[in-house]
Amino acid sequence: MPSCSWLTCTILFGSLLGTLYSQPAASWQDPSPHTVQFVRVDDAVRLEVLDWGGTGRPVVLLAGGGNTAHIFDEFAPKLTANYHVYGITRRGYGASDFSATDDPADRLGDDVAAVIDALKLKKTVLVGHSIAGAELSSVANRHPDRVAGLVYVDAAYSYAFDNGKGADVMEMQRLQAPQPPPPSRADMASFGALTKYYERVNGFRFPESELRQQRESNPDGTVGKERDFPGGALFMPLLMGARKYTDIPVPALVIFANPHGMETWVDGNTDPTVRTAAKSYSSALAALTERQEKAVENGVPTAHVITLPGAHHYVFLTNAADVLRETRAFLGGLH
Repeated sequence: MPSCSWLTCTILFGSLLGTLYSQPAASWQDPSPHTVQFVRVDDAVRLEVLDWGGTGRPVVLLAGGGNTAHIFDEFAPKLTANYHVYGITRRGYGASDFSATDDPADRLGDDVAAVIDALKLKKTVLVGHSIAGAELSSVANRHPDRVAGLVYVDAAYSYAFDNGKGADVMEMQRLQAPQPPPPSRADMASFGALTKYYERVNGFRFPESELRQQRESNPDGTVGKERDFPGGALFMPLLMGARKYTDIPVPALVIFANPHGMETWVDGNTDPTVRTAAKSYSSALAALTERQEKAVENGVPTAHVITLPGAHHYVFLTNAADVLRETRAFLGGLH
């Protein structure tokens, strides 16, 4: 998984087209305490569903653009004391099947609803990161009976709510964020080394299990090339606002990271060109994010909006305690 700005992370893997990957090397075992099952959502597609167990209300985690449900491998177990926690890998990513669609927003929402039905979940809460906000809004608008509440984790941008008063995510896409140096040969010597590279560059760690979803493993244990995922074809229509959601008709917790925290490599960089570019990018992004926040606050009466200053776009990794606290409080108030 490359280090990237929040927006680049949202769309980077979405630009990758191709075939599904082969399974990771058998010698490595995912340490996260989940089981894996596959749920059929239409004739041609089965989705990978992770089940971390737990008791209480079902909570379903939906990953951001290009990620799989394994991105929650370290976050999900922190919820299982009070809730039964699942994660869905959307079509076209990881181990999930792919079939093209002309209406990705509703198709992806229908996929989530189909999993809820197949698992016979009741009073479900969906927690979605980044582009998964589109799936949350799709389910809420088309299948409101399936969900009791929604948690948008830096996910309530124009693909999830657009009443014409906020910021278009395409405006954010046009912002230029400084890019970090690529991993060295030593960083690619193993997935453990690559995990440390991203932690050094970003200031937080991605689960190794997720990195193994994103890259092949060479026979000698070094990290191979990025896997090609066909699901990327679905993301540009979402970002372009092919389907606009002007209402969120169920209770919602909306968490924004604003201003977004910059990666560690920027904070420690003495190059004035990099620092100037980072400052300009951060200021412009903060203004657009604030505009979208106000649009949600004023336009969605069911929403409780929280702002976490200095959090990274992967806010559930950088600010897990904050996200857990706010999520638990929100869930505790649901019927």
